[in-house]
Amino acid sequence: MHPNTIALLLITLGLGTTVTFASTHWFLAWMGLEINTLAILPLMAQSHNPRAVEATLKYFLTQATAASTLLFATTTNAWLNGQWDIQNMSHPLPITLFTLALALKIGLAPLHIWLPEVLQGLDLGTGLIMSTWQKLAPFILLLQIYPTNSTLLIILGLTSTLIGGWAGLNQTQLRKILAYSSIAHLGWMVLVLPFSPALTLLTLIMYLIMTFSTFLVFKLNNATNINALATAWTKAPALTALMPLVLLSLGGLPPLSGFMPKWLILQELSKQDLALTATLAAFTALLSLFFYLRLSYAMALTMFPNNPTSTAPWRFQSSQITYPLALSTMATILLLPLTPTITALLTL
Repeated sequence: MHPNTIALLLITLGLGTTVTFASTHWFLAWMGLEINTLAILPLMAQSHNPRAVEATLKYFLTQATAASTLLFATTTNAWLNGQWDIQNMSHPLPITLFTLALALKIGLAPLHIWLPEVLQGLDLGTGLIMSTWQKLAPFILLLQIYPTNSTLLIILGLTSTLIGGWAGLNQTQLRKILAYSSIAHLGWMVLVLPFSPALTLLTLIMYLIMTFSTFLVFKLNNATNINALATAWTKAPALTALMPLVLLSLGGLPPLSGFMPKWLILQELSKQDLALTATLAAFTALLSLFFYLRLSYAMALTMFPNNPTSTAPWRFQSSQITYPLALSTMATILLLPLTPTITALLTL
């Protein structure tokens, strides 16, 4: 694809999200989501292989279904309330439809079936956009109606953390593992959304940073399955040594940055007298941690059979570790000591 075309599509992608961010009218918010969807479709299908085209078609049908449900919910709300203001949603029917439409749009369980299949058909660069940027606009809309449907959000959150951990256990394809990882993280965000929107926003930011690091490392190593990680040390030895820490941070293991949002979410759930919910969420986090441990073991603790007389590829490369990758990796590993400062900012 021509660079100018890619630049135009990325600008349109940003425009769609910005329109949704800035809108107070339901129709404008829906229009921003549609611009977002239409802009990413050519990026998904640019490789022209059948798997990518299939993934693009699945994504289009899913997003069209979610968008039509969303438009139906907002029209029903306008019919009942007489106005299109986003903040003015009080009837349970449009609120439930709206929440389920956004859950389908971002891939929350049990409406998650499309996400692993779509992500598996994409290259890692487009998969990164799908797992990060495409989640922002729907979450902004969810944040604006959060007080009204706490039971549904808790059910969606717990189901997502459970399925995201459980279904990822038997995967060998990295993109499917990252898809289930995304589902589990989205579940944690939705779980605390009715009680602390600021904490949901913090979890979303940490998820974006950690996912950005993970996708870039896999792209640097050109790895698409677990076996390919065993040769990563020949391409970037320093990064291979740090990558297990990034993966364990994704799993929420202390003392890494990924532990911070899980810690604060469990604390908030306990404050809301939801000890059982917090316990179930903590147990489901162990499922996710197991497959992150598998990836860490494959990447850092196994060595692929190699010819000792050959020269490792990293000796021929000047520098592939870019500044964004280095900064995001450091943030993924080292932010836990800043928890008191971040907590104080959340309470402002």
